[in-house]
Amino acid sequence: MSEWNVRQPLDAAYSGNVFIQSSPDYKAAKAVLYGMPMDWTVSFRGGTRLGPARIREVSVGLEEYSPYLDRDLRDITYYDAGDLPLPFGNPQMSVEMIYEYVSRLYEDGKFPLGLGGEHLVSWGAMRAAWEKYPDLRVIHLDAHTDLRDTYEGQPYSHATVIKKVCDAIGPERVYQFGIRSGTREEFQYARQHTRFFPFEVADPLESVLSELMGHPVYVTWDIDVFDPAHAPGTGTAEHGGIHPREAFRIFPMLSQLRVVGFDLVEVSPVLDTSEQTQILAAKLVREALLACVSP
Repeated sequence: MSEWNVRQPLDAAYSGNVFIQSSPDYKAAKAVLYGMPMDWTVSFRGGTRLGPARIREVSVGLEEYSPYLDRDLRDITYYDAGDLPLPFGNPQMSVEMIYEYVSRLYEDGKFPLGLGGEHLVSWGAMRAAWEKYPDLRVIHLDAHTDLRDTYEGQPYSHATVIKKVCDAIGPERVYQFGIRSGTREEFQYARQHTRFFPFEVADPLESVLSELMGHPVYVTWDIDVFDPAHAPGTGTAEHGGIHPREAFRIFPMLSQLRVVGFDLVEVSPVLDTSEQTQILAAKLVREALLACVSP
């Protein structure tokens, strides 16, 4: 990491598009949008390293106003830092770079909103959040449990990310929603140890809001929580997922919580030439900014 100065904003190295309505002023921004372009451990279909850039590009088609929240992106200030220069093929060093960068954002008083990339990238960001907020809770929306200790002999895998979180902060602080795929052992572990709500998201989240109130909360959102009819552009699609209408019910709930970090992962643009996955992802990012960042 000697070639990359984590203490510098990334705009000097970023020459692509930025997310709609982002500010060029890092110092004044309350939130920072950053990309984690990594797919080094994908187990089926790749391409998620291209997700952050394409989500930004399609955001131009969005309105700044959210009718779900009655809020407007023009009322908040956030900075698009571009993508982290992650070392190709090195998942452990990539995760460490993400951890260092997000730790720096917390030091600077920023709300971090990360764009993946495969789901392993979230471990670096959540580790930084946990060190900043020892009482952290995690909301995990996904098709998959991601509760393995290793996958194909590797401890650093998109299939192990939530188990790493459980081992760090305690599984009783991890709230899993929408899960519909995993091994028998993973489901047994989740039912016994995490706050586990398979198949659905909005109603069970509403039922536990009182438990989460007042605690710092990190939200990690895998795009494959949606049914692939709505989000086919993801590496490990799993039928039986949620509809976007259910997803947009979630953001008014998140606006009631003390959300301290958010990431959206597993968008693979090469797998969806219709662009529907990318457009849905961009809309989720808009809603997350408006729900979690104060004017």
